[in-house]
Amino acid sequence: MSEPRAKTQIELRGVTRAYGEGDALVRALDDVDLEIRQGDFLALAGPSGSGKTTLLNLVGSIDAPTGGRILFEGTDLGALTDRERTRFRNQRIGFIFQDFNLIPVLSARENAELPLQLLGESSRAERRRASREMLEEVGLGKLAHRLPRELSGGQQQRVAIARALVKRPGVVLADEPTANLDSATAQEILDLMRSFNRSLGTTFVFSTHDPMVMDYARRLVRLRDGKVAAIEEREEE
Repeated sequence: MSEPRAKTQIELRGVTRAYGEGDALVRALDDVDLEIRQGDFLALAGPSGSGKTTLLNLVGSIDAPTGGRILFEGTDLGALTDRERTRFRNQRIGFIFQDFNLIPVLSARENAELPLQLLGESSRAERRRASREMLEEVGLGKLAHRLPRELSGGQQQRVAIARALVKRPGVVLADEPTANLDSATAQEILDLMRSFNRSLGTTFVFSTHDPMVMDYARRLVRLRDGKVAAIEEREEE
């Protein structure tokens, strides 16, 4: 008997994102239909200019579509004001970047704590406890006091993962998360993210050029010229 289909968490309906106008009009995304399911480990793949990062920014409510609708657990992101989008993003979505984007003057623990400070819904003691626990979970409990420059690239990305997950979001968006890592470290980072995907049920969506990330993905969405060219479903290991 087959496993029940996971529920749709994010749905894109005819989504377009255009820049410029007239002869200079560029459609970074062009009439895209896509569903992202609860618990997905999904990779967006394609050449530069295919629309990967644009799609990630739209799902992350960093940008808004110029056409179509994005429904995030029933919320129409295009109907939100800028302030509402910012609040929604801070509450519901974690981000991981290829350049780590850690604040250099803050320790690993302070970097991991930042999303909780932005939410402003917990005490200082609660934030410190949550950030320390999250660093323990990514294997950096003993390095919580170190600054980013005192950490390796892989360790910095672990801090970034802790920062993305400390508020326990339903979705984590990762933009080329292995681009600045060697292959062995990249595999460790992917194993770590997959373990959180399985243990917490967190949905992970990657944009990537990396074949290793594509191999790890349970669903692979291939983009070309702003359109979905193919969707590949993989069996769970």
